[in-house]
Amino acid sequence: MKEFLTVFLYRKVTLLATVFIALIIFFGVFAPIISPYDPFEMRSSDRLQSVSSRHMLGTDNFGRDIFSRIIFGARTSLASSFGVVLFSLSIGILVGLLSGYYKKLETFLMRVIDVMMAFPPLLVALVLMSIFGRSLINVILAVGISYLTRTTRIVYGLTLKIKEETFIEAFRSCGAGNLRLIFVHILPNIISPVIVQGTFTFAFSLLDMAALDFLGVGLPPEIPSWGNMLSEGSIYLVRAPWLLVFPGLFIVFTVLSFNLMGDTLRDQMDPRFRHDIQGI
Repeated sequence: MKEFLTVFLYRKVTLLATVFIALIIFFGVFAPIISPYDPFEMRSSDRLQSVSSRHMLGTDNFGRDIFSRIIFGARTSLASSFGVVLFSLSIGILVGLLSGYYKKLETFLMRVIDVMMAFPPLLVALVLMSIFGRSLINVILAVGISYLTRTTRIVYGLTLKIKEETFIEAFRSCGAGNLRLIFVHILPNIISPVIVQGTFTFAFSLLDMAALDFLGVGLPPEIPSWGNMLSEGSIYLVRAPWLLVFPGLFIVFTVLSFNLMGDTLRDQMDPRFRHDIQGI
């Protein structure tokens, strides 16, 4: 743990990314307290106001405060991305473990995964959203299905390797059942790369959900989200550029911060990179 904290302290960019993520999480959790205005309140007299002391990030075409909507959008974006990570990791780990351990399931399950991986995640999400309809749960399912394939492939490859290790054979010779071997002895040994994959899934799923919202097939328009704010403000690009600049910056910095954290976690957990990190 001490070495892990040292890496974050010496990598200034990663430290800044961690602070930014903590700030976004703080905004999302305490949005009703921090928000200076109701994100749904419309004031025609304040329509399309630029940055000022009253509205620090300006207002939109309905007179709603941009800062308040970004704060509540952070709550929506983080909650939906966490849902995607939870769904994709849980299903991906289960499918990867079973397909890697049982030869009879490998042929069918992995061929299905291979077919799913042949399509871009955003395209898969678009098709699924056109079938399911617009809602928060459907967005999580659509994006989660498109990203569980990556987790499955990682877990599948690691399971194939670990199940041939000597300690697995030793436990099997002592009478350990298949389920015990899978969930007690194999799963704990693959959890580190899965956690790293979870950080990347969080970042890219947030980006894909913003894209779905921008295209009008994601969350319902009445829900404040960064993607919906981009979609609503796109027609005012010249007249009121702050409608796109501020939500876009929050999306970019959040995705970049999670990617930087994922890179640091990967380097710290991979023995091939750990020596270089300790030499910082």
